[in-house]
Amino acid sequence: MNIHFKTALLTTMLMVSVSCKQSSSSKSNNDYPEREEFIIDLDLPKIKERGYLTAIMDNSSTGLFVYKGKTMGYEYELLKMFCEEQGLELRINITQNLGEAFNKLNTGEGDILAYNLTVTKERKKRIAFTHYHNLQRQVLIQRKPDNWRQMKLHEIEKELIRNPVELIGKEVVVRPYSSYYDRMANLSDEIGGDILIVPGETNIETEQLIKQVAEGKIDYTVAEEDVALVNSTYYPNLDIKTPVSFSTQIAWGVRKNADQLLAALNDWILRMRKTTDYYVIYDKYFRSSKSALRRSRSKYSTINGEGAISPYDSLIQNAAAELGWDWLLLAAQVFRESKFDQNAESWAGAIGLMQVMPRTGREYGVKNLYDPDQNIYAGMKHLIWLQRQWKKKIDDDAERLKFVLASYNVGLGHLQDAVRLTEKYGGNTESWDDVSQYLLKKSRSKYFNDPVVEYGYCRGSEPVEYVDRILDIYQNYKEILQQESQMQTIAKE
Repeated sequence: MNIHFKTALLTTMLMVSVSCKQSSSSKSNNDYPEREEFIIDLDLPKIKERGYLTAIMDNSSTGLFVYKGKTMGYEYELLKMFCEEQGLELRINITQNLGEAFNKLNTGEGDILAYNLTVTKERKKRIAFTHYHNLQRQVLIQRKPDNWRQMKLHEIEKELIRNPVELIGKEVVVRPYSSYYDRMANLSDEIGGDILIVPGETNIETEQLIKQVAEGKIDYTVAEEDVALVNSTYYPNLDIKTPVSFSTQIAWGVRKNADQLLAALNDWILRMRKTTDYYVIYDKYFRSSKSALRRSRSKYSTINGEGAISPYDSLIQNAAAELGWDWLLLAAQVFRESKFDQNAESWAGAIGLMQVMPRTGREYGVKNLYDPDQNIYAGMKHLIWLQRQWKKKIDDDAERLKFVLASYNVGLGHLQDAVRLTEKYGGNTESWDDVSQYLLKKSRSKYFNDPVVEYGYCRGSEPVEYVDRILDIYQNYKEILQQESQMQTIAKE
């Protein structure tokens, strides 16, 4: 264990003033190994061969979060754009601990570290960095005086730290394994006095530390200026105006042997930074303070840690229990159908949360499809019926689910047509990959006029996209919301 880390632990456990001073060249943050570590051989060609890229991310207001059922985030939106260009599915691995994130990258549990990650010399010994997305200073997060609203500006200024020298003897809590720790150690050397640097809990995020400052649980922490700016919108009692570093590069990380992935990312980043889309996305998360505040205050945002997706969570949970589904899966389907709008209507006449057709509603005794309870009941009953139909033909649960979802979207008859076409042309009738290909082909006359087809033309791209999108939303919900649930459990303990 390094000297800084020992000192911080002693400070926390013994509550005495101790020195954290050490040279800036020391290995003060332990986020890279002393010995050579194993790095898996997994570059872009192999990633493309398997069809997906896994991003290691954290659940934060800029990285990745769920708001009213929609997966959002600055890093997330950029990654989606890159994956779409490369023809890859984006998968997410939520990891709060930076040290663990570095391990996951090099062992192949992820392919890219997509944090608000500062480029440092020590980190470059362990991973390769892409071209930077932007340049950011690190700033001190501190609390304004309790009665700051009644004070004049110059009176507030007197109470705040503006010169880093004033941090001598002060305790600054930072995210462990972060560049903030190293920066504060270096600053301690530069100002010729000892800043008491305390690493936060192992899995704590920077935004959680910022919240602790706002709530008075700790006095100081450090963050990049853009992240600090967003969070100051949530907590107006915070001051973020004191820089503790020069501008640093913010970039993504990849394995040091992933040369082709790095080259593809660099090419894309340089092109992307010249587009309007990039600045729209950046402004959306870092400069639109009203939108950020609205998201942070919403009950249906993972930013505030409540874990709710919609006002209909309890109804969805009850229906999912009858279906035998994870409720997050059913929630993903409801979001895909209506974005949780109980008054939604489609051009075809489908109504409500689960976009139930009036005819289908009547079959299950439902009279008011605008009523959330009745609508979800009808949708759930129809899904149960579809499950029974496909259980007779498909043994594998994961495969059967895809047939059920597609049937819900386009109708059982069209799926049965696709199965018959698959059988006729020698495919596997229990494989969604095979059957979906013939569902796509049902938009071509050769196939929708085939003698085995009973239901005619079908725009098969819609149900295929429908299945993919629901499963994608579901995976994001699981990663973000289950991680959030675990963090809440840890906090209670």
